[in-house]
Amino acid sequence: MPCNPLNRRTFLRSAGVCIGLPLLDAMLPVGLGAQQRAAALQKKRMICIGRGLGLHTPYFFPEQAGRDYQPSRYLRVLQDYRRDFTVFSGMSHRGYPGGHGTEVALLTALPPERIRPGDIRNTVSLDQEVAARIGSETRFAYLSLGGSDMSWNRHGVKIPSESRATQVFRQLFVNGTPQEVARELQRIQNGHSVLDGVREQARALANTLGPADRQRLDLLLTSIREAEQRLQQDAAWVNRPKPRVDAQPYADDYIGPGTGTRMLNRQRQWFDLVHLAIQTDSTRVIGLWLWSHTENLNLEGVGVTHHDASHHGRDEAKINQLALIEEAELRLFAEFLRKMKASTEGDRSLLDQTVVFYASNLGNASAHTCENLPILLAGGGFRHAGHVAYDRTNNTPLSNLFVRMLQQMGIEQRSFGASSGMITDV
Repeated sequence: MPCNPLNRRTFLRSAGVCIGLPLLDAMLPVGLGAQQRAAALQKKRMICIGRGLGLHTPYFFPEQAGRDYQPSRYLRVLQDYRRDFTVFSGMSHRGYPGGHGTEVALLTALPPERIRPGDIRNTVSLDQEVAARIGSETRFAYLSLGGSDMSWNRHGVKIPSESRATQVFRQLFVNGTPQEVARELQRIQNGHSVLDGVREQARALANTLGPADRQRLDLLLTSIREAEQRLQQDAAWVNRPKPRVDAQPYADDYIGPGTGTRMLNRQRQWFDLVHLAIQTDSTRVIGLWLWSHTENLNLEGVGVTHHDASHHGRDEAKINQLALIEEAELRLFAEFLRKMKASTEGDRSLLDQTVVFYASNLGNASAHTCENLPILLAGGGFRHAGHVAYDRTNNTPLSNLFVRMLQQMGIEQRSFGASSGMITDV
């Protein structure tokens, strides 16, 4: 029996709740060009990876622009995947003050005057903008990992970031006991009860307030509606078995005092977890923060901490040690790209279907500057262009790349953050 086709943006709406439908057969296109249009509707993902201590850009940026560049010292580590990524130089969030505190703005591009220690007036981050559009299709709307200040919701409120991979693995892949499931259902029900009471009180209060206060109260009601949607989503998933993976639960978070390879073990663990989360379609949006400060590293030729090496003050001995550390990190990233490319969904690799953004808020960690950021964009089905070189003095707004990334995710948005347009190089 023939069915009327459904629009991909069809939603279920009831009592102020809007729930996105999964990709149904009735949504697939038919007729001329259907195969190409169906390919455009395949699952799309985004992973945003931030680095707290930058990258030594003289060893990262190639000297030549275009696809046929001679790989730099760092890019030689990624040589096997050079057709799968683009490196950008000459990009930044222009006008930012120096320092580690700009981490809060890496994915938001808020105006520089609003980056004030202890009083951040932030805007929505790129990962949360995407999660708000596609997050209803998976068990987790997003994952914020690594313990960062990188992710912010639409109201400029910081998203909690989980620093313990052991806990994330459990949430993703370990099924709860019947008692734990019952407690989770009770938590959801209690959440509904609380929200119902708060909403009714807020509506009654609104009748006694002036226009400005009613506007502020509307913001609260919007937050309540969003919380209700999250509870609806939690309730839909709580009784469904979690996916099985061929990996043992993690036993160590590699956090805290210690020497050896803790930093590299921690990054390897995060990359493995991100791959598993994407492979099992547990989420389609991930923000991951990679940090290291006072850890000693068991690497031949390295006798200082990562932080000390990154703040080298042009000391060649420290720069040489920094290079050994960052090459080790990039080898882990290369292994992550390999796994994403080797994992397939239909006739495409996960890497082809996942936009991977890898960057830092610091262009020069030693000088604490925020210009000419190290930026790498991988996967995602882009027309990768090798090395795209913009003006390293008068930088192109990084937000212009964010707009392009949103468009690639199928989100028709013409501006984001401090964008002045959209790049068209990829």
